[in-house]
Amino acid sequence: MSKLGKVLVAMSGGIDSTITAIMLHQQGYEVVGITMKTWDYATSRVQGKETGCCNLDSFNDARQVAVDFGFPHYILDIREEFNSHVISNFVDEYMAGRTPNPCVMCNTHIKWRALFKRANILHCDFIATGHYAQVLLLANKRMTIAKGIDYLKDQSYVLWGLDQELLKRTIMPLGQYRKTEIRDIALQLGYEKLAKKSESYEICFIPDNNYHAFLKNQVPDIENKLQNGYFVDTNGKVIGKHQGYPFYTIGQRKGLQVAFGKPKFVVAINAETNVVVLGDEDDLLQQKMIVSKLNWMMYEYPPLSPLTLVSKIRYKDVGSMSTVQSVGTDVEVQFHSPVKSIAKGQSAVFYQDNMIVAGGVIATSFLN
Repeated sequence: MSKLGKVLVAMSGGIDSTITAIMLHQQGYEVVGITMKTWDYATSRVQGKETGCCNLDSFNDARQVAVDFGFPHYILDIREEFNSHVISNFVDEYMAGRTPNPCVMCNTHIKWRALFKRANILHCDFIATGHYAQVLLLANKRMTIAKGIDYLKDQSYVLWGLDQELLKRTIMPLGQYRKTEIRDIALQLGYEKLAKKSESYEICFIPDNNYHAFLKNQVPDIENKLQNGYFVDTNGKVIGKHQGYPFYTIGQRKGLQVAFGKPKFVVAINAETNVVVLGDEDDLLQQKMIVSKLNWMMYEYPPLSPLTLVSKIRYKDVGSMSTVQSVGTDVEVQFHSPVKSIAKGQSAVFYQDNMIVAGGVIATSFLN
């Protein structure tokens, strides 16, 4: 038995989770590897090459590392849980005219909970992942997540939903490293193929990156149900027909399939009327939003006083200064300067000194 404890490591077969497992093994933890099968390409009817963490090559790569270093490895089938939470939410959100964030849903409701449950069964003290983020203990004994030092790879945004119970047992060693350093470590260990392995940036269950086709497969007769949808301008004037509101996202400019003489952008979506509002780029600028389904990390209870925080509204968003005020179970966010393309359904994450204060789901935005 290791003095450091026993840790269950989520191993996708990629470089980040692999080096995480090796690092912890070399540091003296008793490592148990686990690879989660979340999606079945064979029955999904999705076209394109298998990518990400759910193909046989990835399973074999993870298992081989476990064999090399002499620790146990298991494959966990969570396809049913993944489908009932992540896939269903993805489809429901688009059909409601919102833009979902499946990675947040997966981390919050599926992967960590699945790890936590199996860690208890296997008598593991900790769970670990290859995310580029850091878990911190604050002076008030609360746990929070801080950005990874590699700002290009920071993944804190998709982890805002983890609660205190999960954070207390989570280890993320890569938060202190840059991606280039992780590749160098892989090369030094003799894993050249792993070091040169390409990364996938698509949604894991849509390897061809065509979510339109995915929705058509998931929602029977969707095209007939969404006939007679119209584009309107910001004054409500009909300016064209569209293919169905779920096939558009806030801020979209390309793929509208209608010529307007100058660039037009999707600025609002009305699921009830099957209407998509188009406007100029300036019409995307907004200064206020309501965020719901909050998870407070730094505080046990929502602060009564307004907070001045950096708010991120997308994964690649650099963040903007804002005033965050609790209103019941939600928060009202007033940006200090207008921001572009606030999309209902996306995550909003609030930071103070690179640490997550809270996160939630954008419920309402307000056109200027």
